Amino acid sequence: MTPEHPAHPEHVDVIVVGAGLSGIGAACQLTERHPGKSVAVLEAREASGGTWDLFRYPGIRSDSDMFTFGYRWRPWPSDTALADGPLILDYLRTVAREYGVDEKIRYRHRVVGASWDSATSRWTVEVDVAGERRVLTTGFLWSCGGYYDYEQGHAPEFPGAADFRGQVVHPQFWPEDLDHAGKKVVVIGSGATAVTLVPAMAGTAEHVTMLQRSPSYVATRPGRDPLARRLEKLPRAVAYPVIRWKNILYAAATFKLARVRPSIVKKALRDAAIRQLPEGYDVDRHFRPTYNPWDQRLCLVPDGDLFKAIRRGEASVVTDTIETFTETGIRLTSGEELEADIIVTATGLKLKPFGGFDLTVDGAAVKAHETMAYKALMLSGVPNFAFTIGYTNASWTLKADLVSDYVVRLLEHLDRTGTTRVVAERDPDVGERPLMDFQSGYILRALDDLPVQGDRAPWMLRQNYITDLRTIRRGDLEDGVLQFS
Repeated sequence: MTPEHPAHPEHVDVIVVGAGLSGIGAACQLTERHPGKSVAVLEAREASGGTWDLFRYPGIRSDSDMFTFGYRWRPWPSDTALADGPLILDYLRTVAREYGVDEKIRYRHRVVGASWDSATSRWTVEVDVAGERRVLTTGFLWSCGGYYDYEQGHAPEFPGAADFRGQVVHPQFWPEDLDHAGKKVVVIGSGATAVTLVPAMAGTAEHVTMLQRSPSYVATRPGRDPLARRLEKLPRAVAYPVIRWKNILYAAATFKLARVRPSIVKKALRDAAIRQLPEGYDVDRHFRPTYNPWDQRLCLVPDGDLFKAIRRGEASVVTDTIETFTETGIRLTSGEELEADIIVTATGLKLKPFGGFDLTVDGAAVKAHETMAYKALMLSGVPNFAFTIGYTNASWTLKADLVSDYVVRLLEHLDRTGTTRVVAERDPDVGERPLMDFQSGYILRALDDLPVQGDRAPWMLRQNYITDLRTIRRGDLEDGVLQFS
């Protein structure tokens, strides 16, 4: 054995990869419901919190209500509906301390590869620790690193970018010392990041322009949940489930209506925008997308802050395409020039499925796009492996909590039956579909690198929390698809 592969590497019952929202939640449930199992959380960065520690741009906040974005088993502690990044980070770290998970996190542990050996029913996990290779073994590997690349954002090349004399910033790598006070700022993009940045910088900057190639649907949401405020005198154990289910059912009904009767949702969003924008504003040019609501994720703005910034004249929206960057800003295809001291490229995420590390099963490399996702939480042909990816049409954590419930039940079943191996065996008669039926650019750019889903249960993801409660949280583990040995 080489030093990198010692004869007796450390063994951990369950390894969780990632110490963000999903990883902390997974480790908490393992600790609570499997106290006898050893658990290690391997985190590549120097801090916990994942997205909520990484992103530092002005106004960073949730784009889902906190009553469903918080864990089901650990209520969100205030009536704030769309919380900012520091509040969410504090919540995550508080929960980690309460469950003792902060002591299980191993920082600067970047997983680079994992290999399954059927003879021993174990994963051998290779980890880079400050340039040194280390090896651990585990009986169950759980990828909770989300699905996008923390090291690179989506950064298209813009003509003339080298000529611009100001500062170009990507939101994923926001400089701590960036001062936008009194400056002209252009934010390229129209998604959740852009609609967060624009009102957060407006007022301090001389002016902020949101430059979009095409519009997104933007919906106003109260910053504080009205029902939570009305129920604040009730015990939290009574009020929280009511508030949570109100939000779950409202989101599910809105999504369903958008799918069945998109024209109704389109009109409601357009009418709401007209009410909040200056009289005579060209709503159809700047806030009427060509696609249907929820073909891409809906952008939520707390208390209409984006519309208020536009109405005050502190921000504006330009819908056009870029011809080139210039020394002093951006020249558009229409010939218009936007002056800028700072250009923010809120151009989206780059996906990196399953943490980006290599998987092998009995010496054969696992190619994600050749596998089929079982209940959107396991991969066909890959034993003792689970992954957490949240919903695209609802709160991420709703799905993450369901995955935690499922994996905990799965481990209980293995212990109870005396089995050590579980794998989802693919049925060749099941047809293939894209894993995510979503039209956002960051999804479309990565489809070829993602597993597929099937055309029927349990290989199909319904993107419906109420359905998944039955099929994931309560569904029979012995379903004829999972093979235990």
